[in-house]
Amino acid sequence: MPAIHLYDKLLQFPLFQGMGHSELMEVVAHTRIGFHKYPAEKTLWTAGSRCEQLVFLINGQLQSEHFSGPRPCRVIEQLSAPYVLEPERLYGVEQHYQHTYSTLTDTNILTIDKAEVRLLMETQLVFRLNYVNLLATTCQRYDNRTRQSAPKDLRERLIRYFFSQCQYPAGPKTFHILMRQLAEMIDARVRDISQTLNQMQTENLLSLHRGRIVIPLIERLLMWNTTATEGNDL
Repeated sequence: MPAIHLYDKLLQFPLFQGMGHSELMEVVAHTRIGFHKYPAEKTLWTAGSRCEQLVFLINGQLQSEHFSGPRPCRVIEQLSAPYVLEPERLYGVEQHYQHTYSTLTDTNILTIDKAEVRLLMETQLVFRLNYVNLLATTCQRYDNRTRQSAPKDLRERLIRYFFSQCQYPAGPKTFHILMRQLAEMIDARVRDISQTLNQMQTENLLSLHRGRIVIPLIERLLMWNTTATEGNDL
């Protein structure tokens, strides 16, 4: 990839934002960056495989899949460029991907190996600060989930559950889970969950299928939740 095009692609990502032109051109000139093209329907990484590089989705769409909970719920998400795959997994105790990634479309990906990332941290202050900020934000986001006020009703509990299972809080999501499993996960009666989900279906927030819940745009649930909360406060 020509240096000027690579320069433009890197600027899409928070890890490189704030760098001056000369700094970023130095990164492009002295960092070994892999450029990969993949066709649709190709599995790239599986959950449990070791994370040994930063992976930047620069064009195309990926499907992310993982299992969560003591009674596993299979969660499928769509990720669009620009996106960085699990950068918090490059370091720490657990250095393995938590999701399986496959291509939905023809896809272009940039990769930077861990040794090169370490060199960037040593030589590029802005990159180092951006990486620290990214990790801190990830930690704070998870911490804030535990500090939320108690949900006001079953619908809010369901919305919080759906969001808690996703790595990206926007776009289409599919949950492969039985109604009784969902009831056990959030400690509610199957009948009440069924009624609430059917009401949300009539509002076009989601669609129900046998053993599957499809949410076209999960951010719409958050918009509803915010609107409902504001309405209750009036």
